[in-house]
Formats: sequence, C-alpha cells, structure tokens
Amino acid sequence: MRAFREAVEAQDMAAAEALLAEDVVFTSPVVFKPYTGKAITASILHAVVRVFEDFRYEREIGDPDGTDHALLFRARVGDRELTGCDFIHVNEEGLIDDLTVMVRPLSGAKALQAAMAAQFERIAEEAEARQT
Repeated sequence: MRAFREAVEAQDMAAAEALLAEDVVFTSPVVFKPYTGKAITASILHAVVRVFEDFRYEREIGDPDGTDHALLFRARVGDRELTGCDFIHVNEEGLIDDLTVMVRPLSGAKALQAAMAAQFERIAEEAEARQT
C-alpha cells in the first residue's frame, strides 16, 4: 500500500493514522494477543517510529489495486539489525483493517520486544488520549 509506505517513510504518523480503520486489528511480532482499534494501533505505530533506527522499506509485494499487500523492511533496534514485513489488508473503503508485522532474526525480535516494553506505559497513555 503505497500511501502507508510513504507516510511511514516520511515519519508522517498523522497520515499513517488516517489510513487506519476504526476496527483495525494489529498483530505484533512480539506479543501473542492482537490489539484491536485505531487508537491503540496508532499509538503502537508512533512508538515504533521512536524505537526503530535506520528504518527503510525495501520491497512491496501485491497488486496496487488489491486488498492484500506486503511491505518488506530493514531497521535497527540498538545494535541489532532486523528484517521484517508489514502484511496489510484494506477494507472496502481502502482503510487498513488488518496489520500484521513479522520480524527476524530472533535477536532482533528480542531487542524490539525489550524496546517496545519500555514504551508500553507511554503507548497506553497515548491510546487513551486518542480515544477521548
């Protein structure tokens, strides 16, 4: 999904957030239970921008006019390099209703988990503020 890619690459999280459906489901690479809702998903995306360094998308897979997309990326968390993929599904309105992220290797996933855990309180506060 070109619009999401461009928003994330520009670190324009307001534009990325505008592409999320109210009922979006976010599946994290490091947490078992998915998160549901635009407020929490947007807050997680804001935290990811704070945590990832040298983030760049490298490839897009999928029909530009289709509903399913894969965006392959590289990033760093601290001294750990990782590769990953954002799997995106869009609804009839063209909004993202499902976002699943996968990362590798395990050392990168562990670094991401630790960095995001350190952001958890702020994520929760930001999600609550978005809901009001």
